[in-house]
Amino acid sequence: MKSLLAVLLAGTATLASAQDLGAPQAREAPVEVIESGADDGEIRITDEAAWSDIGIAIPAFATDRERATPANDAGTGALGREVARVITANLRNNGLFKPVGPDSLPQPAFGEVRAPTYATWGGKGAEMLVQGYVTARDDGRLVVGCYLYDVALQQQLVREGWVVAPGDWRRAAHKCSDLIFSRLTGETPFFDSRIAYIAETGPKDRRVKRLAVMDSDGANHRFLTLGSATALTPRYSPDYSKILYLSYVDGNPRIYVYDINSGKQVVVTENRKPTMAPRWSPDGKYILFSMAVAGNTDIYRIPATGGTPVKLTDNPGIDVGGSFSPDGTKIVFESDRSGTQQCYIMDADGRNQKRISFFGGRCATPEWSPRGDQIAFTRIAGDFNVAVMNTSGGNMRVLTKGWQDEAPTWAPNGRIIQFFRTERNTGRSAIWQVDLTGQNERRLPTYADASDPAWGPIRP
Repeated sequence: MKSLLAVLLAGTATLASAQDLGAPQAREAPVEVIESGADDGEIRITDEAAWSDIGIAIPAFATDRERATPANDAGTGALGREVARVITANLRNNGLFKPVGPDSLPQPAFGEVRAPTYATWGGKGAEMLVQGYVTARDDGRLVVGCYLYDVALQQQLVREGWVVAPGDWRRAAHKCSDLIFSRLTGETPFFDSRIAYIAETGPKDRRVKRLAVMDSDGANHRFLTLGSATALTPRYSPDYSKILYLSYVDGNPRIYVYDINSGKQVVVTENRKPTMAPRWSPDGKYILFSMAVAGNTDIYRIPATGGTPVKLTDNPGIDVGGSFSPDGTKIVFESDRSGTQQCYIMDADGRNQKRISFFGGRCATPEWSPRGDQIAFTRIAGDFNVAVMNTSGGNMRVLTKGWQDEAPTWAPNGRIIQFFRTERNTGRSAIWQVDLTGQNERRLPTYADASDPAWGPIRP
């Protein structure tokens, strides 16, 4: 390994000398769990082909008495309907279930939430039933309860409740969605997570690129930078507390770490060399990035707190990116050392570098699945498409069919992939999601053109 001279990069992380930050985000209030439970059975849906056949009824969540709340001008009753709509959209959009939402169903009374009228729901063909409630406390906070029932067995499968601030009511809906998803599939959830991305506005020759965040369904959008400097390639830290990104504040590349709670950021690296694609290690202690020195682009590792970078690759050509395996022992990256862009794997210290892509076309922007069993990447063979392969390069499958689909990022549970798609004629870009079957695509709503998505972990 070769250490880069300290004069090229700052030796320690420093407070950002040129701020491009908007107003700090309000510190996220904790979500208090107030009740939870499940039956002792082992009901799980393990046959993937059968998941799409589950009929889930999700009527409006009830309220004990109508009360005003900042979360909805019409009161807690109307908010209960909105909560059910969010849950319905979550379960429908992941492609595994067939939920029916509150606008097509009768609304249960508050007393029925814990004692469903199974005959009513069985008569409507529902296999599963989600019921819940929304109540307002005297301190202004909301209590949201969520119950999942098996209609045929007339059995409660799981329940949980949360106390949230009015502005966090969607988090309760996402947590209810996560509860249902995990109970029926046995998998880790992903709905209560956030997405960082680059919001793009303006003409192509004067593009403004700002760091932005939103919920996993595209709601609660917020700009984190003002756009006076270009922001690129964000990534959440493993503990969700920080966002790593690249910016050109004064024409020179800097890698920043933005603290979500304080709204402040520090510079980890600052130099005049072309720099790109910063990425976290799974333990959050190190950052990978690529940098061009003397016409050769290689991958470096630096402590997340700053320090002297270590050179991991040293080959003629361009080595870019770097995504750690979940256990932190391997790194997948792209390189043109063979003459075309291809994907390679190496040990975390840079040893044992080997090519894994041999399926025709080019391989770019590889990203290791959080499950550890697959790698998503951009396959370039005429068009740009998102594809997956196993960690040795086998079983390659193309998941998307757009003209230019690129930069995949995984959901926290490794079941859904997010990417950005550029339209052929207009050049407009947007964030899309696709599941591992390649059959269920959806576009996420954003306030502007969007690129470089990064799916964060489940929120604490």
